[in-house]
Amino acid sequence: MNESQTLYAAFAGHLSAALDALEAAGTLPAGLKRGAVTVEPPRDPLHGDLATNAAMVLAKPAGMKPRDLAEALVAELTRLDAVTSAEIAGPGFINLRLASSAWLAELRTIDALGADYGRSAMGGGTIVNVEYVSANPTGPMHMGHCRGAVVGDALATLLEYAGHKVTREYYVNDAGAQVQVLARSAHVRYREALGEDVGEIPEGLYPGDYLIPVGQALAHEFGDRYAKAPEAEWLVLFRERAVAAMLVMIKQDLALLGIHHDLFSSEAELQASGKPDEAEEWLRSRGLVYDGVLEAPKGKTPEDWEPVELPLFKSTQFGDDQDRPIRKSDGTWTYFGADLAYHYQKAQSADALVDIWGADHAGTVKRIKAAVAAMTGADGEPTPFEIKLVQMVQLLRGGEPVKMSKRAGTFVTLADVVREVGKDVVRFTMLTRKPEAQMDFDFAKVVEASKDNPVFYVQYCHARVCSTLRKGAAEGFAPSPDHLQLLGEEELELVKLAAQFPRVVEAAAAAREPHRLAFFLHDLAAMFHGYWNLGNDRVEKRFINHTDRNLTAARLFLAVQIGQLVRNGLALLGVEAVEEM
Repeated sequence: MNESQTLYAAFAGHLSAALDALEAAGTLPAGLKRGAVTVEPPRDPLHGDLATNAAMVLAKPAGMKPRDLAEALVAELTRLDAVTSAEIAGPGFINLRLASSAWLAELRTIDALGADYGRSAMGGGTIVNVEYVSANPTGPMHMGHCRGAVVGDALATLLEYAGHKVTREYYVNDAGAQVQVLARSAHVRYREALGEDVGEIPEGLYPGDYLIPVGQALAHEFGDRYAKAPEAEWLVLFRERAVAAMLVMIKQDLALLGIHHDLFSSEAELQASGKPDEAEEWLRSRGLVYDGVLEAPKGKTPEDWEPVELPLFKSTQFGDDQDRPIRKSDGTWTYFGADLAYHYQKAQSADALVDIWGADHAGTVKRIKAAVAAMTGADGEPTPFEIKLVQMVQLLRGGEPVKMSKRAGTFVTLADVVREVGKDVVRFTMLTRKPEAQMDFDFAKVVEASKDNPVFYVQYCHARVCSTLRKGAAEGFAPSPDHLQLLGEEELELVKLAAQFPRVVEAAAAAREPHRLAFFLHDLAAMFHGYWNLGNDRVEKRFINHTDRNLTAARLFLAVQIGQLVRNGLALLGVEAVEEM
Protein backbone atom coordinates (compact mmCIF):
# COMPACT_ATOMS: atom_id res chain seq x y z
CA MET A 1 0.00 0.00 0.00
CA ASN A 2 1.51 3.36 -1.00
CA GLU A 3 1.40 6.29 1.42
CA SER A 4 -1.16 8.23 -0.63
CA GLN A 5 -3.72 5.42 -0.64
CA THR A 6 -5.93 4.90 2.38
CA LEU A 7 -6.40 1.44 3.88
CA TYR A 8 -10.04 0.97 2.90
CA ALA A 9 -9.33 2.17 -0.65
CA ALA A 10 -6.35 -0.21 -0.83
CA PHE A 11 -8.46 -3.17 0.26
CA ALA A 12 -11.21 -2.27 -2.18
CA GLY A 13 -8.44 -2.47 -4.78
CA HIS A 14 -7.21 -5.82 -3.44
CA LEU A 15 -10.75 -7.19 -3.58
CA SER A 16 -11.19 -5.95 -7.14
CA ALA A 17 -7.89 -7.61 -8.11
CA ALA A 18 -9.06 -10.88 -6.49
CA LEU A 19 -12.31 -10.73 -8.50
CA ASP A 20 -10.29 -10.03 -11.67
CA ALA A 21 -8.16 -13.10 -10.93
CA LEU A 22 -11.28 -15.27 -10.52
CA GLU A 23 -12.63 -13.93 -13.84
CA ALA A 24 -9.31 -14.67 -15.55
CA ALA A 25 -9.37 -18.24 -14.14
CA GLY A 26 -12.94 -18.73 -15.42
CA THR A 27 -14.35 -19.14 -11.89
CA LEU A 28 -16.44 -15.98 -12.38
CA PRO A 29 -18.08 -14.83 -15.60
CA ALA A 30 -16.63 -11.59 -16.98
CA GLY A 31 -18.45 -8.26 -16.80
CA LEU A 32 -20.35 -8.62 -13.51
CA LYS A 33 -21.48 -5.29 -12.07
CA ARG A 34 -19.61 -4.65 -8.82
CA GLY A 35 -21.27 -1.39 -7.72
CA ALA A 36 -22.94 -2.96 -4.65
CA VAL A 37 -19.73 -4.62 -3.37
CA THR A 38 -18.47 -3.07 -0.13
CA VAL A 39 -15.43 -3.23 2.15
CA GLU A 40 -16.28 -2.00 5.65
CA PRO A 41 -15.75 -2.78 9.32
CA PRO A 42 -17.82 -5.75 10.53
CA ARG A 43 -20.76 -4.83 12.77
CA ASP A 44 -19.15 -6.75 15.62
CA PRO A 45 -15.41 -5.93 16.02
CA LEU A 46 -14.91 -9.44 17.45
CA HIS A 47 -15.49 -10.79 13.93
CA GLY A 48 -12.38 -9.11 12.53
CA ASP A 49 -11.09 -5.86 11.07
CA LEU A 50 -12.75 -5.73 7.64
CA ALA A 51 -15.77 -7.40 6.06
CA THR A 52 -16.98 -7.71 2.47
CA ASN A 53 -20.30 -8.71 0.97
CA ALA A 54 -18.74 -9.52 -2.44
CA ALA A 55 -19.75 -13.21 -2.47
CA MET A 56 -23.31 -12.38 -1.34
CA VAL A 57 -23.78 -9.71 -4.02
CA LEU A 58 -22.12 -11.46 -6.96
CA ALA A 59 -23.09 -15.12 -6.39
CA LYS A 60 -26.56 -14.93 -7.98
CA PRO A 61 -25.54 -13.12 -11.21
CA ALA A 62 -22.52 -15.46 -11.39
CA GLY A 63 -24.74 -18.54 -11.03
CA MET A 64 -22.80 -19.72 -7.96
CA LYS A 65 -23.53 -20.51 -4.33
CA PRO A 66 -22.39 -17.61 -2.10
CA ARG A 67 -20.19 -19.84 0.07
CA ASP A 68 -18.46 -21.34 -2.98
CA LEU A 69 -17.63 -17.88 -4.29
CA ALA A 70 -16.57 -16.80 -0.77
CA GLU A 71 -14.14 -19.74 -0.54
CA ALA A 72 -12.59 -18.82 -3.89
CA LEU A 73 -12.22 -15.20 -2.76
CA VAL A 74 -10.72 -16.20 0.61
CA ALA A 75 -8.07 -18.22 -1.24
CA GLU A 76 -7.10 -15.09 -3.19
CA LEU A 77 -7.23 -12.63 -0.27
CA THR A 78 -5.17 -14.74 2.16
CA ARG A 79 -2.21 -14.37 -0.24
CA LEU A 80 -1.92 -10.74 0.85
CA ASP A 81 0.81 -10.04 3.44
CA ALA A 82 -1.51 -7.70 5.34
CA VAL A 83 -4.18 -10.40 5.86
CA THR A 84 -3.58 -12.72 8.82
CA SER A 85 -6.87 -14.60 8.49
CA ALA A 86 -10.05 -14.70 6.40
CA GLU A 87 -13.22 -16.40 7.59
CA ILE A 88 -16.59 -17.02 5.96
CA ALA A 89 -19.52 -16.01 8.16
CA GLY A 90 -23.17 -17.01 7.74
CA PRO A 91 -24.28 -17.52 4.16
CA GLY A 92 -21.19 -15.94 2.58
CA PHE A 93 -19.87 -12.78 4.24
CA ILE A 94 -16.07 -12.65 4.46
CA ASN A 95 -14.36 -11.30 7.59
CA LEU A 96 -10.68 -10.37 7.41
CA ARG A 97 -8.15 -9.83 10.16
CA LEU A 98 -5.19 -7.61 9.35
CA ALA A 99 -1.63 -7.56 10.59
CA SER A 100 -0.89 -4.65 12.93
CA SER A 101 1.62 -3.42 10.34
CA ALA A 102 -1.32 -2.56 8.01
CA TRP A 103 -2.83 -0.27 10.63
CA LEU A 104 0.52 1.30 11.50
CA ALA A 105 1.05 2.00 7.80
CA GLU A 106 -2.27 3.89 7.87
CA LEU A 107 -0.85 6.23 10.52
CA ARG A 108 1.96 7.07 8.09
CA THR A 109 -0.65 7.64 5.37
CA ILE A 110 -2.51 10.13 7.57
CA ASP A 111 0.80 11.89 8.17
CA ALA A 112 1.67 11.93 4.46
CA LEU A 113 -1.73 13.22 3.31
CA GLY A 114 -2.35 15.66 6.17
CA ALA A 115 -5.30 17.94 5.36
CA ASP A 116 -6.09 15.74 2.32
CA TYR A 117 -6.57 12.55 4.35
CA GLY A 118 -10.21 11.75 3.64
CA ARG A 119 -10.42 13.77 0.43
CA SER A 120 -12.13 11.74 -2.28
CA ALA A 121 -12.53 11.77 -6.05
CA MET A 122 -15.88 9.93 -5.87
CA GLY A 123 -17.77 13.01 -7.14
CA GLY A 124 -15.85 12.88 -10.41
CA GLY A 125 -16.18 16.64 -10.88
CA THR A 126 -19.98 16.48 -11.30
CA ILE A 127 -21.77 19.73 -10.45
CA VAL A 128 -24.14 19.75 -7.48
CA ASN A 129 -26.32 22.79 -6.83
CA VAL A 130 -26.99 23.15 -3.09
CA GLU A 131 -29.71 25.69 -2.35
CA TYR A 132 -29.97 26.67 1.29
CA VAL A 133 -31.21 29.43 3.60
CA SER A 134 -33.39 31.18 0.94
CA ALA A 135 -35.17 33.07 3.74
CA ASN A 136 -37.65 35.75 2.73
CA PRO A 137 -35.72 39.05 2.38
CA THR A 138 -37.88 40.79 4.96
CA GLY A 139 -35.54 41.09 7.93
CA PRO A 140 -32.36 39.86 9.63
CA MET A 141 -31.54 36.17 9.91
CA HIS A 142 -33.09 34.57 12.97
CA MET A 143 -32.38 31.26 14.67
CA GLY A 144 -35.16 29.62 12.68
CA HIS A 145 -32.91 30.00 9.64
CA CYS A 146 -29.70 28.99 11.38
CA ARG A 147 -29.90 25.21 11.31
CA GLY A 148 -30.66 24.94 7.59
CA ALA A 149 -27.91 27.45 6.86
CA VAL A 150 -25.30 25.38 8.70
CA VAL A 151 -26.51 22.03 7.30
CA GLY A 152 -26.47 23.39 3.74
CA ASP A 153 -23.07 25.03 4.08
CA ALA A 154 -21.43 21.98 5.68
CA LEU A 155 -22.96 19.77 2.98
CA ALA A 156 -21.58 22.02 0.23
CA THR A 157 -18.07 21.86 1.75
CA LEU A 158 -18.34 18.09 2.21
CA LEU A 159 -19.41 17.56 -1.42
CA GLU A 160 -16.44 19.60 -2.65
CA TYR A 161 -14.09 17.53 -0.49
CA ALA A 162 -15.66 14.38 -1.96
CA GLY A 163 -14.83 15.46 -5.52
CA HIS A 164 -17.89 17.41 -6.68
CA LYS A 165 -18.02 20.93 -8.03
CA VAL A 166 -20.57 22.82 -5.95
CA THR A 167 -22.76 25.87 -6.52
CA ARG A 168 -24.00 27.41 -3.28
CA GLU A 169 -27.27 29.14 -4.11
CA TYR A 170 -29.75 31.37 -2.28
CA TYR A 171 -33.22 31.86 -3.82
CA VAL A 172 -34.50 35.35 -3.08
CA ASN A 173 -38.30 35.32 -2.71
CA ASP A 174 -38.73 38.93 -3.85
CA ALA A 175 -41.92 38.57 -5.89
CA GLY A 176 -44.56 37.61 -3.34
CA ALA A 177 -46.95 39.43 -1.02
CA GLN A 178 -44.38 39.48 1.81
CA VAL A 179 -42.10 41.95 -0.03
CA GLN A 180 -45.07 44.24 -0.69
CA VAL A 181 -45.63 44.24 3.07
CA LEU A 182 -41.91 45.01 3.49
CA ALA A 183 -42.24 48.01 1.15
CA ARG A 184 -45.23 49.36 3.11
CA SER A 185 -43.35 48.84 6.38
CA ALA A 186 -40.36 50.74 4.97
CA HIS A 187 -42.71 53.55 3.92
CA VAL A 188 -43.88 53.94 7.54
CA ARG A 189 -40.23 54.20 8.69
CA TYR A 190 -39.56 56.63 5.82
CA ARG A 191 -42.34 58.94 7.05
CA GLU A 192 -41.03 58.55 10.58
CA ALA A 193 -37.53 59.58 9.41
CA LEU A 194 -39.09 62.71 7.88
CA GLY A 195 -40.36 63.70 11.35
CA GLU A 196 -43.89 62.31 11.27
CA ASP A 197 -45.19 60.71 14.48
CA VAL A 198 -46.26 57.33 13.12
CA GLY A 199 -47.22 55.88 16.53
CA GLU A 200 -47.47 52.09 16.82
CA ILE A 201 -46.52 50.20 13.65
CA PRO A 202 -49.86 49.14 12.10
CA GLU A 203 -50.95 45.51 12.47
CA GLY A 204 -49.81 43.35 9.55
CA LEU A 205 -46.60 45.30 8.88
CA TYR A 206 -43.05 44.39 10.00
CA PRO A 207 -42.48 46.15 13.35
CA GLY A 208 -38.74 45.51 13.79
CA ASP A 209 -36.32 48.35 14.51
CA TYR A 210 -34.08 47.05 11.72
CA LEU A 211 -36.23 49.01 9.21
CA ILE A 212 -35.44 52.38 10.87
CA PRO A 213 -32.13 52.82 8.94
CA VAL A 214 -33.91 51.78 5.72
CA GLY A 215 -36.48 54.56 6.28
CA GLN A 216 -33.68 57.03 7.03
CA ALA A 217 -31.85 56.09 3.80
CA LEU A 218 -35.06 56.54 1.78
CA ALA A 219 -35.69 59.95 3.40
CA HIS A 220 -32.12 61.00 2.60
CA GLU A 221 -32.46 59.86 -1.03
CA PHE A 222 -35.96 61.12 -1.85
CA GLY A 223 -36.79 63.82 0.70
CA ASP A 224 -40.57 64.10 1.18
CA ARG A 225 -41.41 63.27 -2.46
CA TYR A 226 -43.33 60.07 -1.52
CA ALA A 227 -44.59 61.04 1.95
CA LYS A 228 -48.14 61.78 0.77
CA ALA A 229 -47.94 60.09 -2.65
CA PRO A 230 -50.35 57.25 -3.53
CA GLU A 231 -48.95 53.75 -2.99
CA ALA A 232 -48.82 53.00 -6.72
CA GLU A 233 -46.12 55.66 -7.14
CA TRP A 234 -43.65 54.29 -4.58
CA LEU A 235 -44.46 50.60 -3.93
CA VAL A 236 -42.13 49.03 -6.53
CA LEU A 237 -39.31 51.50 -5.81
CA PHE A 238 -39.52 51.04 -2.03
CA ARG A 239 -39.76 47.27 -2.46
CA GLU A 240 -36.55 47.20 -4.51
CA ARG A 241 -34.68 49.47 -2.08
CA ALA A 242 -35.90 47.58 1.00
CA VAL A 243 -35.11 44.12 -0.46
CA ALA A 244 -31.60 45.31 -1.42
CA ALA A 245 -31.06 46.60 2.14
CA MET A 246 -32.34 43.32 3.63
CA LEU A 247 -29.98 41.29 1.42
CA VAL A 248 -27.01 43.35 2.63
CA MET A 249 -28.09 42.58 6.22
CA ILE A 250 -28.67 38.89 5.46
CA LYS A 251 -25.23 38.52 3.85
CA GLN A 252 -23.62 40.18 6.88
CA ASP A 253 -25.49 37.86 9.24
CA LEU A 254 -24.51 34.75 7.26
CA ALA A 255 -20.88 35.94 7.13
CA LEU A 256 -20.85 35.84 10.95
CA LEU A 257 -21.40 32.08 10.56
CA GLY A 258 -18.75 31.84 7.85
CA ILE A 259 -21.39 31.32 5.14
CA HIS A 260 -20.99 32.84 1.66
CA HIS A 261 -23.18 31.91 -1.32
CA ASP A 262 -21.98 31.84 -4.93
CA LEU A 263 -25.32 32.89 -6.35
CA PHE A 264 -28.37 34.90 -5.24
CA SER A 265 -31.22 34.15 -7.66
CA SER A 266 -34.15 36.57 -7.74
CA GLU A 267 -37.70 35.23 -8.07
CA ALA A 268 -38.78 38.62 -9.49
CA GLU A 269 -36.09 38.44 -12.19
CA LEU A 270 -37.02 34.84 -12.95
CA GLN A 271 -40.63 35.86 -13.55
CA ALA A 272 -39.70 38.99 -15.51
CA SER A 273 -37.54 36.89 -17.84
CA GLY A 274 -40.55 34.70 -18.69
CA LYS A 275 -39.08 31.45 -17.29
CA PRO A 276 -42.35 30.27 -15.68
CA ASP A 277 -44.18 30.88 -19.01
CA GLU A 278 -41.52 28.84 -20.82
CA ALA A 279 -41.89 26.05 -18.28
CA GLU A 280 -45.69 26.05 -18.64
CA GLU A 281 -45.45 25.93 -22.44
CA TRP A 282 -42.91 23.09 -22.28
CA LEU A 283 -45.10 21.08 -19.89
CA ARG A 284 -48.26 21.69 -21.95
CA SER A 285 -46.49 20.43 -25.07
CA ARG A 286 -45.88 17.13 -23.26
CA GLY A 287 -49.39 16.86 -21.83
CA LEU A 288 -48.23 17.51 -18.26
CA VAL A 289 -50.20 20.73 -17.76
CA TYR A 290 -53.90 21.04 -18.58
CA ASP A 291 -56.73 23.42 -17.72
CA GLY A 292 -59.02 21.91 -15.12
CA VAL A 293 -61.03 22.49 -11.97
CA LEU A 294 -59.81 21.30 -8.58
CA GLU A 295 -62.09 19.37 -6.27
CA ALA A 296 -63.64 21.41 -3.45
CA PRO A 297 -61.43 21.42 -0.33
CA LYS A 298 -62.63 19.05 2.39
CA GLY A 299 -65.31 20.64 4.55
CA LYS A 300 -66.18 23.37 1.99
CA THR A 301 -69.70 23.58 0.58
CA PRO A 302 -70.85 24.97 -2.80
CA GLU A 303 -72.05 28.09 -0.94
CA ASP A 304 -68.58 29.14 0.20
CA TRP A 305 -66.45 27.69 -2.61
CA GLU A 306 -66.57 28.57 -6.27
CA PRO A 307 -64.95 26.21 -8.81
CA VAL A 308 -62.42 28.01 -11.05
CA GLU A 309 -60.61 26.64 -14.08
CA LEU A 310 -56.84 26.76 -13.50
CA PRO A 311 -53.74 25.42 -15.27
CA LEU A 312 -52.92 22.22 -13.37
CA PHE A 313 -49.71 20.17 -13.33
CA LYS A 314 -50.31 16.40 -13.51
CA SER A 315 -48.44 15.66 -10.30
CA THR A 316 -50.65 12.60 -9.63
CA GLN A 317 -48.78 10.97 -12.51
CA PHE A 318 -45.66 11.15 -10.31
CA GLY A 319 -47.06 9.99 -6.98
CA ASP A 320 -48.71 13.17 -5.65
CA ASP A 321 -52.21 12.87 -4.18
CA GLN A 322 -53.74 15.53 -6.45
CA ASP A 323 -52.85 17.67 -9.46
CA ARG A 324 -51.50 21.09 -8.51
CA PRO A 325 -52.28 24.59 -9.88
CA ILE A 326 -49.33 26.54 -11.29
CA ARG A 327 -51.28 29.85 -11.51
CA LYS A 328 -53.84 31.51 -9.25
CA SER A 329 -57.28 32.58 -10.44
CA ASP A 330 -55.95 36.13 -11.07
CA GLY A 331 -53.32 34.74 -13.47
CA THR A 332 -50.30 35.27 -11.17
CA TRP A 333 -48.02 32.35 -10.43
CA THR A 334 -48.58 30.11 -7.47
CA TYR A 335 -45.52 29.52 -5.31
CA PHE A 336 -45.37 26.04 -6.84
CA GLY A 337 -45.54 27.38 -10.40
CA ALA A 338 -42.65 29.79 -9.84
CA ASP A 339 -40.69 27.16 -7.91
CA LEU A 340 -41.10 24.68 -10.74
CA ALA A 341 -39.56 27.12 -13.25
CA TYR A 342 -36.77 27.98 -10.82
CA HIS A 343 -35.76 24.33 -10.38
CA TYR A 344 -35.86 23.79 -14.13
CA GLN A 345 -33.48 26.75 -14.49
CA LYS A 346 -31.13 25.33 -11.82
CA ALA A 347 -31.07 21.94 -13.53
CA GLN A 348 -29.72 23.54 -16.73
CA SER A 349 -26.35 24.14 -15.09
CA ALA A 350 -26.05 21.26 -12.59
CA ASP A 351 -25.81 17.46 -12.64
CA ALA A 352 -27.67 17.12 -9.33
CA LEU A 353 -29.80 19.36 -7.10
CA VAL A 354 -30.10 19.47 -3.31
CA ASP A 355 -32.53 21.77 -1.45
CA ILE A 356 -32.38 22.37 2.30
CA TRP A 357 -35.90 23.24 3.47
CA GLY A 358 -37.59 23.91 6.77
CA ALA A 359 -39.75 21.03 7.95
CA ASP A 360 -42.83 23.26 7.62
CA HIS A 361 -42.53 22.82 3.83
CA ALA A 362 -42.80 19.01 4.02
CA GLY A 363 -46.22 19.06 2.34
CA THR A 364 -44.80 20.42 -0.94
CA VAL A 365 -41.90 17.98 -1.32
CA LYS A 366 -43.74 15.37 -3.37
CA ARG A 367 -45.10 17.80 -5.96
CA ILE A 368 -41.83 19.68 -6.62
CA LYS A 369 -39.90 16.40 -6.89
CA ALA A 370 -42.54 15.19 -9.34
CA ALA A 371 -42.22 18.39 -11.39
CA VAL A 372 -38.41 18.25 -11.51
CA ALA A 373 -38.52 14.58 -12.52
CA ALA A 374 -40.97 15.41 -15.31
CA MET A 375 -39.08 18.43 -16.61
CA THR A 376 -35.55 17.01 -16.48
CA GLY A 377 -36.31 13.41 -17.44
CA ALA A 378 -38.09 13.97 -20.76
CA ASP A 379 -35.04 13.05 -22.82
CA GLY A 380 -33.45 10.47 -20.54
CA GLU A 381 -32.64 10.13 -16.85
CA PRO A 382 -34.07 12.92 -14.66
CA THR A 383 -31.64 15.16 -12.78
CA PRO A 384 -31.08 13.67 -9.31
CA PHE A 385 -32.90 15.92 -6.84
CA GLU A 386 -33.03 15.61 -3.07
CA ILE A 387 -34.77 17.73 -0.46
CA LYS A 388 -33.44 17.65 3.08
CA LEU A 389 -35.92 18.81 5.71
CA VAL A 390 -34.62 20.61 8.78
CA GLN A 391 -36.59 20.90 12.01
CA MET A 392 -36.84 24.15 13.96
CA VAL A 393 -34.56 24.90 16.89
CA GLN A 394 -35.97 25.75 20.32
CA LEU A 395 -33.87 28.36 22.13
CA LEU A 396 -33.43 27.90 25.88
CA ARG A 397 -31.39 29.54 28.60
CA GLY A 398 -30.87 27.25 31.57
CA GLY A 399 -33.82 25.17 30.44
CA GLU A 400 -36.21 28.14 30.11
CA PRO A 401 -37.50 29.39 26.71
CA VAL A 402 -35.68 32.53 25.55
CA LYS A 403 -37.61 35.81 25.37
CA MET A 404 -37.93 37.38 21.95
CA SER A 405 -35.87 40.24 20.54
CA LYS A 406 -37.13 43.86 20.45
CA ARG A 407 -34.83 44.80 17.58
CA ALA A 408 -36.08 42.03 15.34
CA GLY A 409 -39.72 42.49 16.26
CA THR A 410 -40.66 38.91 17.04
CA PHE A 411 -37.57 36.71 16.96
CA VAL A 412 -34.06 36.07 18.28
CA THR A 413 -31.50 37.14 15.69
CA LEU A 414 -28.76 34.85 14.50
CA ALA A 415 -26.26 37.70 14.94
CA ASP A 416 -27.10 38.02 18.65
CA VAL A 417 -26.60 34.28 19.20
CA VAL A 418 -23.29 34.12 17.28
CA ARG A 419 -21.96 37.15 19.16
CA GLU A 420 -22.83 35.54 22.49
CA VAL A 421 -21.50 31.98 22.04
CA GLY A 422 -19.32 32.16 18.90
CA LYS A 423 -19.57 30.89 15.33
CA ASP A 424 -17.93 27.52 16.00
CA VAL A 425 -20.23 26.62 18.89
CA VAL A 426 -23.31 27.47 16.82
CA ARG A 427 -22.13 25.55 13.75
CA PHE A 428 -21.05 22.38 15.55
CA THR A 429 -24.15 22.30 17.75
CA MET A 430 -26.43 22.50 14.69
CA LEU A 431 -24.81 19.29 13.38
CA THR A 432 -24.96 17.23 16.56
CA ARG A 433 -28.37 15.79 15.65
CA LYS A 434 -29.93 14.56 12.43
CA PRO A 435 -31.58 17.58 10.78
CA GLU A 436 -35.01 15.94 10.82
CA ALA A 437 -34.83 15.54 14.63
CA GLN A 438 -36.05 18.28 16.99
CA MET A 439 -33.27 20.31 18.60
CA ASP A 440 -32.94 22.39 21.77
CA PHE A 441 -30.20 25.03 21.79
CA ASP A 442 -29.52 25.97 25.39
CA PHE A 443 -27.20 28.98 25.75
CA ALA A 444 -25.91 27.62 29.06
CA LYS A 445 -25.27 24.06 27.88
CA VAL A 446 -23.54 24.81 24.55
CA VAL A 447 -20.69 26.61 26.33
CA GLU A 448 -20.47 24.16 29.25
CA ALA A 449 -17.07 22.54 29.84
CA SER A 450 -18.54 19.05 30.12
CA LYS A 451 -18.37 15.73 28.30
CA ASP A 452 -22.13 16.06 27.85
CA ASN A 453 -21.46 19.02 25.54
CA PRO A 454 -20.33 17.57 22.17
CA VAL A 455 -18.75 20.86 21.05
CA PHE A 456 -16.51 21.00 24.12
CA TYR A 457 -15.83 17.24 24.01
CA VAL A 458 -14.46 17.28 20.43
CA GLN A 459 -12.59 20.58 20.81
CA TYR A 460 -11.06 19.35 24.08
CA CYS A 461 -9.73 16.30 22.23
CA HIS A 462 -7.78 18.58 19.85
CA ALA A 463 -6.65 20.86 22.69
CA ARG A 464 -5.39 17.81 24.62
CA VAL A 465 -3.38 16.67 21.60
CA CYS A 466 -1.82 20.13 21.29
CA SER A 467 -1.02 20.41 25.01
CA THR A 468 0.54 16.91 24.97
CA LEU A 469 2.76 17.84 22.04
CA ARG A 470 3.78 21.11 23.75
CA LYS A 471 4.58 19.26 26.97
CA GLY A 472 6.54 16.64 25.05
CA ALA A 473 8.57 19.28 23.22
CA ALA A 474 9.30 21.09 26.50
CA GLU A 475 10.68 17.83 27.91
CA GLY A 476 12.73 17.04 24.81
CA PHE A 477 10.42 14.49 23.13
CA ALA A 478 9.42 14.65 19.44
CA PRO A 479 6.87 12.60 17.46
CA SER A 480 8.41 9.95 15.20
CA PRO A 481 7.11 7.02 13.09
CA ASP A 482 10.35 5.05 13.54
CA HIS A 483 9.10 2.72 16.29
CA LEU A 484 5.36 2.42 15.70
CA GLN A 485 5.58 -1.33 16.30
CA LEU A 486 5.83 -0.49 20.03
CA LEU A 487 2.21 0.69 20.05
CA GLY A 488 -0.13 -1.72 21.82
CA GLU A 489 -3.68 -2.97 21.34
CA GLU A 490 -5.38 0.11 22.87
CA GLU A 491 -3.49 2.41 20.50
CA LEU A 492 -4.32 0.21 17.52
CA GLU A 493 -8.03 0.44 18.32
CA LEU A 494 -7.68 4.21 18.04
CA VAL A 495 -5.96 3.83 14.65
CA LYS A 496 -8.69 1.46 13.41
CA LEU A 497 -11.37 4.04 14.21
CA ALA A 498 -9.32 6.87 12.69
CA ALA A 499 -8.88 4.87 9.49
CA GLN A 500 -12.64 4.98 8.92
CA PHE A 501 -12.60 8.74 8.29
CA PRO A 502 -12.30 8.48 4.46
CA ARG A 503 -15.21 6.02 4.42
CA VAL A 504 -17.31 8.32 6.60
CA VAL A 505 -16.61 11.25 4.25
CA GLU A 506 -17.76 9.29 1.19
CA ALA A 507 -20.82 7.83 2.93
CA ALA A 508 -21.84 11.24 4.31
CA ALA A 509 -21.41 12.88 0.89
CA ALA A 510 -23.39 10.13 -0.88
CA ALA A 511 -26.22 10.36 1.68
CA ARG A 512 -26.06 14.20 1.76
CA GLU A 513 -25.71 13.98 5.55
CA PRO A 514 -22.91 16.16 6.99
CA HIS A 515 -23.99 15.38 10.56
CA ARG A 516 -22.32 11.97 10.13
CA LEU A 517 -18.98 13.78 10.37
CA ALA A 518 -19.95 15.36 13.70
CA PHE A 519 -20.99 11.91 14.98
CA PHE A 520 -17.67 10.41 13.84
CA LEU A 521 -15.65 13.18 15.51
CA HIS A 522 -17.55 12.61 18.75
CA ASP A 523 -16.76 8.85 18.61
CA LEU A 524 -13.08 9.57 17.85
CA ALA A 525 -12.89 12.08 20.72
CA ALA A 526 -14.54 9.59 23.08
CA MET A 527 -11.99 6.90 22.24
CA PHE A 528 -9.09 9.37 22.52
CA HIS A 529 -10.29 10.63 25.91
CA GLY A 530 -10.80 7.01 27.01
CA TYR A 531 -7.22 6.16 26.07
CA TRP A 532 -5.95 9.33 27.75
CA ASN A 533 -7.77 8.42 30.97
CA LEU A 534 -5.94 5.07 31.12
CA GLY A 535 -2.84 7.11 31.99
CA ASN A 536 -4.54 8.55 35.06
CA ASP A 537 -4.40 5.15 36.73
CA ARG A 538 -1.51 3.50 34.88
CA VAL A 539 1.62 5.59 34.46
CA GLU A 540 2.94 3.31 31.70
CA LYS A 541 -0.08 4.22 29.52
CA ARG A 542 0.67 7.95 29.46
CA PHE A 543 1.67 9.53 26.16
CA ILE A 544 4.94 10.70 27.68
CA ASN A 545 6.85 7.75 29.13
CA HIS A 546 10.09 8.98 30.69
CA THR A 547 11.59 5.48 30.71
CA ASP A 548 11.03 4.75 26.99
CA ARG A 549 11.87 7.51 24.49
CA ASN A 550 10.96 5.38 21.44
CA LEU A 551 7.51 4.49 22.77
CA THR A 552 6.90 8.15 23.65
CA ALA A 553 7.88 9.22 20.11
CA ALA A 554 5.46 6.64 18.64
CA ARG A 555 2.59 7.72 20.91
CA LEU A 556 3.20 11.39 20.12
CA PHE A 557 3.14 10.49 16.41
CA LEU A 558 -0.25 8.82 17.00
CA ALA A 559 -1.46 11.96 18.84
CA VAL A 560 -0.36 14.15 15.89
CA GLN A 561 -2.50 12.08 13.50
CA ILE A 562 -5.56 12.11 15.76
CA GLY A 563 -5.21 15.90 15.93
CA GLN A 564 -4.95 16.04 12.14
CA LEU A 565 -8.18 14.05 11.76
CA VAL A 566 -10.07 16.25 14.20
CA ARG A 567 -8.90 19.32 12.24
CA ASN A 568 -9.91 17.73 8.93
CA GLY A 569 -13.35 16.84 10.21
CA LEU A 570 -13.99 20.18 11.89
CA ALA A 571 -12.84 22.06 8.77
CA LEU A 572 -15.53 20.26 6.75
CA LEU A 573 -18.09 21.46 9.31
CA GLY A 574 -16.74 25.02 9.07
CA VAL A 575 -15.33 24.92 12.62
CA GLU A 576 -11.83 25.94 13.69
CA ALA A 577 -9.98 23.53 15.97
CA VAL A 578 -8.74 25.18 19.19
CA GLU A 579 -5.25 24.55 20.57
CA GLU A 580 -6.01 25.31 24.21
CA MET A 581 -9.07 25.57 26.42
